[in-house]
Amino acid sequence: MSYENILVERKTNLAYVTINRPDVRNALNKQTLEEISSTVTELENDNAVKCIVFTGAGEKSFAAGADINQLKERTMHDALQSGSMSQVYDQIEACKKPTIAMINGFALGGGCELAMACDIRVASTNAKLGLPELNLAIIPAAGGTQRLARLVGKGKALEMILTGKIIEADEARSIGLVSEVVSSDELVAKTEEIAEKIISKGPLAVMLAKLAVHHGTETDMKTGLIIEKLSQAILFESEDKLEGTSAFLEKRKADFKGR
Repeated sequence: MSYENILVERKTNLAYVTINRPDVRNALNKQTLEEISSTVTELENDNAVKCIVFTGAGEKSFAAGADINQLKERTMHDALQSGSMSQVYDQIEACKKPTIAMINGFALGGGCELAMACDIRVASTNAKLGLPELNLAIIPAAGGTQRLARLVGKGKALEMILTGKIIEADEARSIGLVSEVVSSDELVAKTEEIAEKIISKGPLAVMLAKLAVHHGTETDMKTGLIIEKLSQAILFESEDKLEGTSAFLEKRKADFKGR
């Protein structure tokens, strides 16, 4: 499928989704979000794809947030309609395939929220992250108030949101907002290194590990442990578990089939 505002590239088992609007710092308008949603559905159903990377075109911006021209015209009802930025990011977070945000510049507002919806965030040294929505008299409502607080703690989240502070990549790593910071030249290699480590694992185990973490941390400990135990029970009956344990004992590389 061809798109106007994003590029989709497959590299063996890895898929890149690149926001391709560098002239407006990869701002996220309605069409771009619709295209992202469509391609996530497509890639999730593609058995050849084992990991999805989100990034932005050019060297200056991952995604600079919502398109302000469209934002100005939005009403109360628009915030409640289907197909919103929040829904698209929920779709990314719930994706069965692991996702990585490769942050190659500004990740502000909706761009930062997109990165937070991904499982892992890798940033270049020139990356800058923040949720400056209060400057426009709105709040970061595509998951920003909730995901940021869960990633970095309520106090730091409130500081960033209430002041609109934009932080450098190193600070983002120090507070747990991103996991890796490398030079721009090393960004793709580092991202693919992480992706390959994930891809080498049993795909069912990857999917259920995501499920256990995402859903388990949204409930009490006992319920989370039940989710964990039931996920493990499913994996104990899988062909992949037998292959993984056999390969380990036979000192060979496992050949997982995802079943």
